[in-house]
Amino acid sequence: MKRHIEEGSRFLMNTYQRFPLVFQKGRGCRVYTTEGKEYIDFVGGIAVNVLGHCHPRVVVAIQKQAQRLMHVSNLYYNELQIKLAKLLVENSFADRVFFCNSGAEANEAAIKLARKYSKQRYGEGRYEIITAYNSFHGRTIATITATGQDKVKEGFEPLLPGFRHVRYNDIEELKRAINENTCAVMLEPIQGEGGVIVPSKEYLQQVRRLCSEKGLLLIFDEVQTGIGRTGTLFAYEQFGIEPDIMTLAKGLGGGFPIGAMLARDRIAEAFTPGSHASTFGGNPLACAAAIATLETVLEDGIMLYECKTKGEYFMQRLLDLKDRFSTVVVDVRGMGLMLGMQLSRDCAPVVKACMERGILVNCTAGNTLRFTPPLTVTLDDIDILVEVLKDVLGRLS
Repeated sequence: MKRHIEEGSRFLMNTYQRFPLVFQKGRGCRVYTTEGKEYIDFVGGIAVNVLGHCHPRVVVAIQKQAQRLMHVSNLYYNELQIKLAKLLVENSFADRVFFCNSGAEANEAAIKLARKYSKQRYGEGRYEIITAYNSFHGRTIATITATGQDKVKEGFEPLLPGFRHVRYNDIEELKRAINENTCAVMLEPIQGEGGVIVPSKEYLQQVRRLCSEKGLLLIFDEVQTGIGRTGTLFAYEQFGIEPDIMTLAKGLGGGFPIGAMLARDRIAEAFTPGSHASTFGGNPLACAAAIATLETVLEDGIMLYECKTKGEYFMQRLLDLKDRFSTVVVDVRGMGLMLGMQLSRDCAPVVKACMERGILVNCTAGNTLRFTPPLTVTLDDIDILVEVLKDVLGRLS
């Protein structure tokens, strides 16, 4: 493992603050290093591995498709891309799908579509998109501009014009930010990188009404919340509303890279041949993985139901820790199996202590432990994590 780390430090660009672990294989909620040490994974590839590591259905789908056809240009149709698009449309608000490779690309597509639609419908000048402080939408120039966190923008100025930021969960500030140049509002139903911030149901419903009244597009970035993470296939279902455009990635491929941007017909019509493209978007191999993942999540609704019940159990166990260690644990929040525990201090030492005990957790927003395990996580796994946290938090308090 030491050699791998040394070579990684030598040959990889220094864009991540990596932990000194080299993983070789994974099964379910467990991952194993090159030295054979086992870890229970509550990071889940940052909300990617919704079915766990190497789920048999996804593995077999990829194996079979790799023997048939891995890539053809989007100058032609491929049957799996059509099947996946139909599956997404039949289980969402949308009528049309554009495929790409990542969440940032999906959000880029959404930004372009919103601008093009608004220009065609309302003419020049209506191009601004309102996003929220503390949000995260990707790492391209457009999506870091859309992101409401200064730390991702430093050194990349000048940024793209046409974005304004408002406080999340504050409908009055959003109302004041809208002007004659506004074309869309772009929000995460739950802010993931911002610290697992859950807005009120009334807020998102008010945003929906406001966008409808003003003729604005509502874009939901469900890159992290989509594909069952919150206990419904998409998080917007939890709030009783529908967006006009939605972006997906992370969990969509069950570990295989794929992104998607979904929209209603009247909006999607703004994209015509040559408007937007992606060489690898929706290739047969990625679509095979995504179909297997989606069908497994949707089958009989069992996994979505279990996500809710496991999430409720997990939430209660974390709330018990909050009651016990009130000087350290400030808040517990989330939905389904996307949960956050805010601490009164930097959570990096807790992440390290858990890792030393064979548990992988993630720190976001500096002081919030984020838990996004596979939807297949067991109650026993949750109990093991809680016991480790009990010991670690006890030492801190």
